[in-house]
Amino acid sequence: MKQILLILLFISSLISKDTDNTKDIYLKSYNYEYMGKFDEAIKVLAPLHKKYPNGYTLNLRLGYLFLLDKKYANANKYYKKASLIAPSSIEPRLALTSIKLILEEYEDAQTLAYNILKIDYYSYYGNLYAINALIGQEKYDTALLIINKMLSLYPTAIIFLEKLAIVYKKTDHKYLDEVYKSIKILDPNNVLVSTISK
Repeated sequence: MKQILLILLFISSLISKDTDNTKDIYLKSYNYEYMGKFDEAIKVLAPLHKKYPNGYTLNLRLGYLFLLDKKYANANKYYKKASLIAPSSIEPRLALTSIKLILEEYEDAQTLAYNILKIDYYSYYGNLYAINALIGQEKYDTALLIINKMLSLYPTAIIFLEKLAIVYKKTDHKYLDEVYKSIKILDPNNVLVSTISK
């Protein structure tokens, strides 16, 4: 509790130094993002990044904006920097893994996801990304182990039931129809089941 209070006090002191200008810059960046003007959302943050090159939140935001703009090399650069600034943070690690999945670099994505799971074995997205990486490599048995682990925690989580359906479909599992039925009960208009059950 004491550590959390110290962190909050530190953040408050940073904000109070340059509150109005920093808030305005972030607000402009968010507004440009909502309009889909990712280049502008990035540009408006440049003076702030020059002033605070080692700001965790700032590097994370820049990584996110470059990711939205599909400039993956730049996104990777800022996420890696955020990861170095806050080594125990999972946020940039998840983002780096998502980039590898987008680029279909499944082995690298699996390695990154497994590193996340070493920090947080039950990480929702860490496990989801590991499953996606394993499915991308057709490692269905291993993917199934993680899917079952997550379904034991989240029995009605559609996303993990969908992953189960995908693996069962790929492996001609005898309980595939049961999974379809379960998904349809929980999500009657599920697009994935409508697509892959044909």
